[in-house]
Amino acid sequence: MRILLVGAGGVGSAAVSVAARRSFFETMVVADHDPARAARAVAGHGDRFVAATVDASCADAVAALCREHRITHVLNAVDPRFVMPIFDGAFAAGADYLDMAMSLSRPHPERPYAETGVKLGDEQFAVAQRWAAAGRLALCGIGVEPGLSDVFARYAADELFTEIDEIGVRDGANLTVAGYEFAPSFSIWTTIEECLNPPVIWEAGRGWFTTEPFSEPEVFDFPAGIGPVECVNVEHEEVLLIPRWVPAKRVTFKYGLGAEFIEVLRTLHKLGLDSTQPVRVRGVDVSPRDLVAAALPDPATLGDRMSGRTCAGTYVTGTGPDGRPRRVYLYHVVDNEWSMAEYGHQAVVWQTAVNPVVALELLATGAWSGTGVLGPEAFPPTPFLDLLTGYGSPWGMEER
Repeated sequence: MRILLVGAGGVGSAAVSVAARRSFFETMVVADHDPARAARAVAGHGDRFVAATVDASCADAVAALCREHRITHVLNAVDPRFVMPIFDGAFAAGADYLDMAMSLSRPHPERPYAETGVKLGDEQFAVAQRWAAAGRLALCGIGVEPGLSDVFARYAADELFTEIDEIGVRDGANLTVAGYEFAPSFSIWTTIEECLNPPVIWEAGRGWFTTEPFSEPEVFDFPAGIGPVECVNVEHEEVLLIPRWVPAKRVTFKYGLGAEFIEVLRTLHKLGLDSTQPVRVRGVDVSPRDLVAAALPDPATLGDRMSGRTCAGTYVTGTGPDGRPRRVYLYHVVDNEWSMAEYGHQAVVWQTAVNPVVALELLATGAWSGTGVLGPEAFPPTPFLDLLTGYGSPWGMEER
């Protein structure tokens, strides 16, 4: 296996540190628009890792780099603006493809808070037959959320329930960042995108529909000492992926943002600072959202100031094999002190990065295989969960 990792930011660099301990691949080319950042990501990890420069917005550039290094698998670790050129570049070069976020959505032009417009991943699923006909795999949404959360959903359906009422992905943390009044632990560009777009819900008999941002607040009690966190609906790939492969009456995604974070996002929206459309400032075209991202600290650099834990998980309700009602929370917790000491990367980016590396190893060994455009739910869950534990990062399950 010869891997092209596109993006040497927080998640990409963390993926390098995870992959460096595994032997299933021959070469990993780490490419970024900033050659210095790519060089930093591979430094000290051995001669299997090669730094390169690439324009992730250009499919031809991605394809050319794949051909130059005889790449078999492309792992996309940049923000979702670049999904389609990397996806198309991988296909053009004859490589398989993995990402952690899918192609962007566009709200319904007239009823954005009731009906879906272009959904997350629609552009990729539109060419699924072409990938399948070529005998090629695009494994989409294989981070932590989406990714591990989807694996949990499939595991629950296969092993824990005979009928599922709701699959609800629930994400929460008690992370704090010393020295900053406001410092997101993940890409603010992506966070704005998923939190301010109309959230999508799926229901049997109705299909996909939308609601208002931050709707249906609920207090969810997270394990490992995190405790109760208020969670709200946000747009996320799981709701678009899980119903394609896992039978359930309802699928939701709720994020534990907190009142302060929600107020910041609402203020950005009121001021138009969430827009990706450039505005003219003193003779220079600037995207307001890019400006916000540039003004905030890089999440990848905050690990030594962070403390606490982050939890990603899937809450499933329905009927158990014994015919009785059952409620189960399957989850994965990463402690920032552990991830910094063990890998040198903060908890949120490390938790995201470990999952595609696990998936690549399963593809390398043949434990996972497939063609077309597929989500994590399309594969057997147990090999993934066992290997994740084998990486030294076990998952957990609570009966509720």
